Amino acid sequence: MASMGLNLDEQKAVDRFKTNVVEPSMTKLVIVDFWAEWCGPCKQLTPVLEKVAAEYADKGVVLVKVNVDEEKFIASQFQVKSIPTVYAMFQGQPVADMTPARTEGQIKQMLDQILAQVPVQAGAEGDQPQQDVSQFIEMAEQVLADGDAARAVTIFAQVVEMAPDSVDAHAGLIRALIASGEAQQAQQIFDALMPEIQSDPGLAPAKSALELSANQVDDSELAALRDAANPEDMDASFAFAEAAFAAGQRDEAADALLSMIAKDIEWNDGAAKAKLLQIFEAVGLEDEWVVANRRKLSHILFG
Repeated sequence: MASMGLNLDEQKAVDRFKTNVVEPSMTKLVIVDFWAEWCGPCKQLTPVLEKVAAEYADKGVVLVKVNVDEEKFIASQFQVKSIPTVYAMFQGQPVADMTPARTEGQIKQMLDQILAQVPVQAGAEGDQPQQDVSQFIEMAEQVLADGDAARAVTIFAQVVEMAPDSVDAHAGLIRALIASGEAQQAQQIFDALMPEIQSDPGLAPAKSALELSANQVDDSELAALRDAANPEDMDASFAFAEAAFAAGQRDEAADALLSMIAKDIEWNDGAAKAKLLQIFEAVGLEDEWVVANRRKLSHILFG
């Protein structure tokens, strides 16, 4: 991709593309998926591409998604006229237009044909798969942060199959299951883990999520707790916050706890703040919702 005569934004776009696509394609087969948030067919195709790429990771296949709204210059360089558009790239060059392949079987058939013709390096066992796993964990975390817990469960489950010793994959799967309303299954998965994985610090967010999910109540109980919660009854407000988060009403839970902290941060040895921090850990410290509520907490604590 030429870089002469580019403005600053275009040069940055080229640099990102080189880092994310061109450099990995020197040894891997990179599937480049041009997509956009508003594209319905993209939302149907992307999960299929993610599933196949995860299965083919140990064969040296990597999936990179390019948002055409954010990377207009890159899309123009590839003359993308409609989306989804999918290319396979090797050693910095497109080697196949995979756009016509829409089903899992079609994508696999095309990948098998390409892999038979290009010298892709699958990498040493125990080395390259971990790099690919990190990519899919990041992808699954983003899917979970976007609110699609069921899809996140699917991706995390595939990663666990690829890397059974990955603490991050197990932690993500447990959190995704809880977010999708499958707390009992999440607990079963945790209970079946090896002791060294259960005790790993990386599993702390999953443990917090499991503990918080234990406060699940039915809709009528939640409604009663909501009615009972008020600024003058800290115990009732705390009980409602716990139940609200377990029910997936995290905004209500955070608002209740923040109000309690603002009223009396020392109540019950700082229980409201401790509970809010536990919620942050369970959701994920990099999650945008957590970042926004941490700002609210900081404003209350420090003005």
